[in-house]
Amino acid sequence: MNRFLDRPLASYYLILGATAILVTLGLVMVLSASSVVAYVDTGSSFTLLQRQAMYVAVGLPLMWVASRLHPRVYRALAYPLLLASLAGLVLVLVPGMGVNVNGATRWINLGGPLRLQPSEFAKLGLVLWGADLIARKHKLLGDWKHLLLPLIPVTGVAVLLVMIGRDLGTTLVLLTIVLALLWVSGAPGRVFGAMVGAVVTIIGLLVVIEPYRLQRLTSFTDPFKDAHGSGYQAAQGIYALSSGGWWGLGLGGSREKWEYLPHAHTDFIFAIIGEELGLVGTLAVLTVFAALGLAGARVAMRSTDRFSRLAAATATAWIMAQALINIGAVINVLPVTGIPLPLVSFGGSSLLPTMAAIGMLLSFARREPGAAAALRTRGPGPIRQFLARRRLAAAAAG
Repeated sequence: MNRFLDRPLASYYLILGATAILVTLGLVMVLSASSVVAYVDTGSSFTLLQRQAMYVAVGLPLMWVASRLHPRVYRALAYPLLLASLAGLVLVLVPGMGVNVNGATRWINLGGPLRLQPSEFAKLGLVLWGADLIARKHKLLGDWKHLLLPLIPVTGVAVLLVMIGRDLGTTLVLLTIVLALLWVSGAPGRVFGAMVGAVVTIIGLLVVIEPYRLQRLTSFTDPFKDAHGSGYQAAQGIYALSSGGWWGLGLGGSREKWEYLPHAHTDFIFAIIGEELGLVGTLAVLTVFAALGLAGARVAMRSTDRFSRLAAATATAWIMAQALINIGAVINVLPVTGIPLPLVSFGGSSLLPTMAAIGMLLSFARREPGAAAALRTRGPGPIRQFLARRRLAAAAAG
């Protein structure tokens, strides 16, 4: 393992391999977890798989392009992406534009079954904008005012808009991004501690002022106390995990997906993984996420410019935090917040910005010390070899 990590392209291949595994697993598990619901709603078990495959078909070229962009392009995109995502968060709240599902208004209707969730793009926008801001102000960061302004007010606006739409999970991820920015930028301990305290206070207030959130917080400690009410989803998730045992019931063998477990193909897809692939399958997923987090942290540590280091660290923190919040809710160590498992859960609004962030990490990994030289000497990849053979065959036939 150490010999592999010593190679210049270790981060690049770890990110690429982990992403490929998670996206492939996502397609398989979306089909399995959604087949019953899709058949009931549309008459075909493959409807949601087809949509997810379409999102992947868009996301793969997006990730490839993102992996070829220079860091200065990401810095140029920071402000437009943040402003566009904030505008989208405002549009969600406009009557007739936003779509309300189960009391939460998070989506813009694009026509038919397609919806856009601007808060997912706000994560990437905040990563790029925050990294660019801190990188430009690095000589002034000794003054806490420059460290926190305008980072905290702008984040506050984004968090406020997200919370008006009643999305606590995304709020937690946005706050994690800001804390990661402050940590990596070398914020003084007292400033960082004060921000952590402020974040905990804000989350506490958000839980208390909404009765359903307070109910979730109290019920998650013992979901079976009200297994047919506030603890229903958490209890069904535990049933799914426990029935999977060591090796699972086999792909397609889930019982909970028969309309017992709500949102089985989105928020609780990890429970279906545990039910069908068992403890071994869930541990394998955790291992792949750990590898992705290790590679992202390695890219951040080995990046030679300040913006790349900040952006890589915060993007990795975003993906890892979201995975931990989702899995923590499924295994009942955290309250249910309704947040997807990155790269695995159904949904284009989550998948596309995540794959763009993965592409950005790949771009930075290609610029690690020694990586560019290694890329030049490895020869053409399989796609280029295939195209070259096609051109030779066409020339010979002509």
